[in-house]
Parts: sequence; C-alpha cells; structure tokens
Amino acid sequence: MTATPTEPHGAPGSRAAFASIGSRFFPLLVALFVGVMLISNVTGTKGVVLFDDWLNLDIGPVHLEGLVTDGAFYLFPLAYVLGDVISEVYGFKAMRRTILAGFAVLILASLCFWLTIHLPAAEFYDGQQAFETVAGVVPQFLLAGLAGYVVGELLNSFVLVRMKERAGERHLWARLVGSTVVGELADTIVFCAIAATALGISSWGDFVNYTVVGFVWKTLVEIVIMPVTYLVVAWLKRAEPTYQEALASATAE
Repeated sequence: MTATPTEPHGAPGSRAAFASIGSRFFPLLVALFVGVMLISNVTGTKGVVLFDDWLNLDIGPVHLEGLVTDGAFYLFPLAYVLGDVISEVYGFKAMRRTILAGFAVLILASLCFWLTIHLPAAEFYDGQQAFETVAGVVPQFLLAGLAGYVVGELLNSFVLVRMKERAGERHLWARLVGSTVVGELADTIVFCAIAATALGISSWGDFVNYTVVGFVWKTLVEIVIMPVTYLVVAWLKRAEPTYQEALASATAE
C-alpha cells in the first residue's frame, strides 16, 4: 500500500516533484545525516593546521601560515551532500524534519557528555581529564555548531527546493552548487564567528584563514563528488514509487 505523501507534489504552476517520506529509504538517509552531524560535532572540537611547513602567504594585512581548519573538515561536507539528496527527492518539509532530528540528537549528546563528565569517577579510572578534554561541552562551541548547522542547512534546503520549483528536473548541477554556496557560506560565517575564540583563534589572519578555507573546502567537496550525488539522486528517484507519481502529476500540469 502506498504511503500518503506528506510533501505536496508541487504548488500550482510548480514543476517540482517530491517523494513521500513514508518509505524505507528516508529513515536511512536521516540516520546517516544525523550520524554525520554527531561525529562532526565531536571531531570538530580539534583545531587543525595543514601544510604549515610550506604554505606561507602574505595577503595585505593577513599573514597565512598553513590552512587553519578543524577535525571535521573531511566529514562535515557529507552532511550537505545528504541534505541536498533529501531536499531534492523529498522536499523542504522533509529536510526540515531531518534538521530538527539532528538538532535534538546534538542537544541530547551534549547533555549526556556533560552528565557523564560530572558523574563520580571510579578509583581505578585514570582517564577523567582526557575524557573531559575530548567530550567536554564548551557552551560557546556548542552554540556555534548548533547555530551554524540550523542556519546553513535550512538555507541550503530552501534554496535548492526553490530552484527546483522553477526548473523542474533540469539543471540539478546548478541547484547542488547554488544551494551549497549559500548554505555553506552562512554556516561557515556563523560558526566561525562564534567558535573562533573557543578554538584558540585570536588573530584576524587566522580567523580569515579558518573561515575562507572552511567555505572553499566544503564547496569544492560538493563539486568534486557531484557525480556521486547525481547517481544517488537518480537511483532514489527511480526507486521511490511516490516520486514517479509526483513527477507524472507535475509533468501533466
């Protein structure tokens, strides 16, 4: 029996088609998205400098010594790829639910880390300090991560869906790149502006480095793995019966 779609097939005059979230694929995508966000929220607490042994540039008043980033640089872009897939196939309402689920899990994880740190340690346990260092909840960093995540992902999904409503199935590459540029730019600026001092970034040069490198890197990752995103989106659209129904309806209008 086909699930009742919870995402409109498209407003009058819209060419956009979306699948119902009542499928076996949607929960798996949500779980993967939330998992990526949770892992990134932990690994991102480590400040990282890459190529500092040879990359030294002076750009006006800014002096760059290596690429300043954080420990989530290799994984976090996947969250935006997954966000694009969910938004393209299931729509903005579905992605909004996914974002709220991720937000709730991140809050829960932070509370659990905080509670575990403050539980009395056993006499034989000698890793308390190390555990606090890795899992300790820094309010400033938590606020930065949550604010950047919500703003960036919502903008990413909103832009992609609005572009799809105008273009229909055409120009997927433009939606993927355009939405990522807007979402990642907002995410990076919000996050870096709040978290920079918590990570130990104190100079204007390091802040600009951290912000620009983060934005450029995440956008480049989206472009590089775009062929994979295309394949996943195409497969999901074929595998989702309700998407094909919505597509037929949108095409007939």
